[in-house]
Amino acid sequence: MLGTTRGIATLLGAATAGFLIWLAAQMGNDTAGEYWATYGLVAAAGLTMALSQVLGGWTKWGWPRLSLGVFVIGFLPVAIVGLWLLFSRQPGDPFLNTGSWSDDLGIGGVVSDVGELLAAVAFLVGLTFGFTFDTTGPRVRAYPGQPIEREDTVVDERATDEPLTAERRASLDGDTEETAVDDPPPRVIRQ
Repeated sequence: MLGTTRGIATLLGAATAGFLIWLAAQMGNDTAGEYWATYGLVAAAGLTMALSQVLGGWTKWGWPRLSLGVFVIGFLPVAIVGLWLLFSRQPGDPFLNTGSWSDDLGIGGVVSDVGELLAAVAFLVGLTFGFTFDTTGPRVRAYPGQPIEREDTVVDERATDEPLTAERRASLDGDTEETAVDDPPPRVIRQ
């Protein structure tokens, strides 16, 4: 069932992202406002694809949350580089002139080459931001005196109690022989 739900969420995410990309294609790039609206919509398309996986139950129906480690280590460098590239090609009087700064830093050629694919850069920034969201996993209810078990975990208690049960049986029977405690437990094959 989880695969079906994720499949539907992925399809809806792709349809929404496709619509946002089509809408971005209608904007144009002549003014700074049109430029940022266009690439903002493309970034929103990338975000939509990532969130479709979280909302589709990718990690077993938990509550969405922002992962600070992924945000700081994964997203912030991508955002800085992506915005650098987007600012380098902004039409008109740019707010930041990263194009000339790139030449001063000796990376003007790379910025120029990658600048030909700004839609992919904007999509990647949005997608990477979407990856900062994760789910907490299923909620677990614990009552005093009861062991905490996840709802989706099945424990074969017989297999976990076998060594202890064998020792009890030996002591009740009066056996003085040592039981083989170091023997590995039997393998459980799940289908």
